[in-house]
Amino acid sequence: MIRVREVRVVDENGTQLGVLPTFEALRLAHERNLDLVEVAPNAVPPVCRLLDFGKFQYERQKKEREARKAQKIIEIKQLRLKPRTGVHDIDVKVKQALSFLEEGSKVKVSVRFHGREITHPEIAREQLSRFAEKVGDAAIIESQPMMEGPNLFMLLSPNARKQG
Repeated sequence: MIRVREVRVVDENGTQLGVLPTFEALRLAHERNLDLVEVAPNAVPPVCRLLDFGKFQYERQKKEREARKAQKIIEIKQLRLKPRTGVHDIDVKVKQALSFLEEGSKVKVSVRFHGREITHPEIAREQLSRFAEKVGDAAIIESQPMMEGPNLFMLLSPNARKQG
């Protein structure tokens, strides 16, 4: 529903037909079996186009689908450790982290404290720093180790120079 008196009309080929009264533009659209679609409502006078609205919507949806396909979704994978996790177990987690980083995912490494373990956060910080050393150049530390409730976590992102 176009509620203004005059509109600037552009036909289906892209040529401007000039400023016409709204009823005249609607009549012209009806004669050509097209729809009158307002494309720039904030312009003075508003710009309207003569086009097949169903086809226009289809094309727009098609472009949106293509844009979504081209979009890269970054996943955050999470690895959990405990302050008492053994060296070999940490090595296994490092291998997992490296495979996640190669896929292009970010890795959140968290150390969960149980009971009185939370009184020694320095053990977990040391564990996370060793983890970061073992991962090496494959990752960049996006956020330094910080507490979040009973967890100490660190976020690693893939190193773009290493992958490219």
